[in-house]
Amino acid sequence: MRTIKSASLILDDGTIFRGKSFGYDKSVSGEVVFNTAMTGYPESLTDPSYEGQLLAFTYPIIGNYGVPANEFVDKLSLFYESESIHVRAVIISDYSFEYSHWNADKTLAQWLQEEKITGIYDIDTRALTKHLRERGSMTGKIVIEGCEDVEIDDPNNINLVAEASCKEVIEYGAGNKRVVMVDCGVKHNIIRCLLKRNVSVIRVPWDYDYSHIDYDGLFITNGPGNPDFCNATVENIRKTITDNSKPIFGICMGNHLLAKASGATTYKLKYGHRGHNQPVREVGTQRCYITTQNHGFAVDESTLGSDWAPLFVNMNDNTNEGIRHKSRPYFSAQFHPEASSGPTDAEVLFDDFVKLL
Repeated sequence: MRTIKSASLILDDGTIFRGKSFGYDKSVSGEVVFNTAMTGYPESLTDPSYEGQLLAFTYPIIGNYGVPANEFVDKLSLFYESESIHVRAVIISDYSFEYSHWNADKTLAQWLQEEKITGIYDIDTRALTKHLRERGSMTGKIVIEGCEDVEIDDPNNINLVAEASCKEVIEYGAGNKRVVMVDCGVKHNIIRCLLKRNVSVIRVPWDYDYSHIDYDGLFITNGPGNPDFCNATVENIRKTITDNSKPIFGICMGNHLLAKASGATTYKLKYGHRGHNQPVREVGTQRCYITTQNHGFAVDESTLGSDWAPLFVNMNDNTNEGIRHKSRPYFSAQFHPEASSGPTDAEVLFDDFVKLL
């Protein structure tokens, strides 16, 4: 017989959604965001770009295929996107207590409890999503029956990249080209995509001065939160684009930071782009991709310098989805070409980068 505690999601505008607890019994707060993907909850929960967030899944049934084992080979997870869960809480409509999948090792509830992550179900996630789309992303808290209450805090007011980044230099592979990876909260599949293209990866912390390293290309990864906290990273990138012409490729937060290094600015989106179904067009062509995305900020194209141009545009809201330098091998994508989970339409961008090395 299961003992199920009641729980409440309380938004900062006073709106309350009543539900039940299925994860670790701990009251938490953070930024409430939604993801429109139908699958891939293990990958999403371990995506460092969700650091500090209370993640609501719009797909109604979550947990039905369980969770794979956390196995590592050559310092990379086989099935996850980092070493641990990064969301502060999971918000779903219908939790499946029973699961069925050949690769499942445990239930989602067991995983959340092991990693001390809050989970709430029996929430009207359609109503919650409509509320966030109309009002914009907002902060909130989940209060569990019998647990101490917490104050609502905004994770965008702290440097989440510093929390998600590695703390020391880590090397992967023995390829014939060397890429310095500035880790702002990297997903493991980005590293996998580079390694399978015969590239060695030198993963460095977000604020690391990599100028003394001998490398063939620079990679700037995804990461959580507000890019305005990454001034140290921006300054290192600015020196790089001033002093040499080695290829640069940025993804997600990497798009923000490359743009800021060029002199452009970023701004907070109303409710962000999170899911597997974001249509993106390559500027100047009719080529479109269906992409995986996870970000709450965007580059202001009007602030790009004369040497830079937009590379991709979002077909839903016309926001920037990538930039390129007009004469040097520097480019970036706001979306996730490595997917995991989601469509792999745009993985060809890794080929484009490796060809430049």
